[in-house]
Amino acid sequence: MSSRLMNVSSRETTHSVTHFILLGFPSSPEMQHLYFGLFSTAYILTLMGNTAIVCAVRWDQRLHTPMYIFLGNFSFLEICYVTTTIPNMLAHFLSSSKSISFVGCFAQFYFFFSFGCDEGFYLCIMAFDRYLAICRPLHYPCIMTKDLYTGLVIFGWSCGFILFVTPVVLISRLPFCNPNIINHFICDPVPLMMLSCSEDTTTQLIYSTFNVIFMIGTFLFILCAYALVILAVVRMPSAASKHKAFSTCASHLAVVILFFGSVMVMYVSPGSGHPVKEQKIVTLFYAVITPLCNPLIYSLRNNEMKAALRKVFWAEISVLKT
Repeated sequence: MSSRLMNVSSRETTHSVTHFILLGFPSSPEMQHLYFGLFSTAYILTLMGNTAIVCAVRWDQRLHTPMYIFLGNFSFLEICYVTTTIPNMLAHFLSSSKSISFVGCFAQFYFFFSFGCDEGFYLCIMAFDRYLAICRPLHYPCIMTKDLYTGLVIFGWSCGFILFVTPVVLISRLPFCNPNIINHFICDPVPLMMLSCSEDTTTQLIYSTFNVIFMIGTFLFILCAYALVILAVVRMPSAASKHKAFSTCASHLAVVILFFGSVMVMYVSPGSGHPVKEQKIVTLFYAVITPLCNPLIYSLRNNEMKAALRKVFWAEISVLKT
């Protein structure tokens, strides 16, 4: 009888929270408006930069190669990634209510981290593509067939959505009770687990193990691929070939360091208890700043991409004039 009452009580506790409060960046109304201006500008620039790359890859026949197809998909992924969090954050800057529904919170958690996971896989795919192109140039056309790169595109998009079902389901089933205040600007799993009425070490362990395997595994794969690429580039007799290969790999590695450097600080050891301010700054870095910088990184040192982007911008200007 007592165990039945405990089960009923547990279910009631779990469903007692219908929404969460995202504190975001507590400050005066004037500062909230300033934040709104800054983040809306960053969001618009991120959309413009990544959309330009997607359009360039789509419209320029010279960019219909596996490397640029992967880059176009990665840029579209960035658009989806920032759209899961920034619009909601902008709405909260202008609203006195900072609430988000229970379902909405876990939907944001699922999509944001699924897209983030997909980004990690796409960086692996792009590293593998560069390895084949530079280390196996004669075999590259035979290996990187249309079927293979199409399969890799589908793999890159689907893996995150499949893998993150388990963490989201496990954390959503934790017993949540008041207070329901998340001192963050997104529904992050670490503060969500801290809001649970009971400390579920099993869920924390599964989540930490998942993060370690995914992040360390993908990061090591990328490092090994680029280490082999760099060795191959060093052996190239032509200075022009070396310069072109290094330019491409340098941009890829810069994105890898930006993405994995900030993410690993937060999620490889969620139980380490980072200060709240530090959590927000690091999350801001990989959720807003990195997607904003990626189009610049990929286009500045790539002449083919710069030429394609010029065509896109001139086409847009001519359409506006007419």
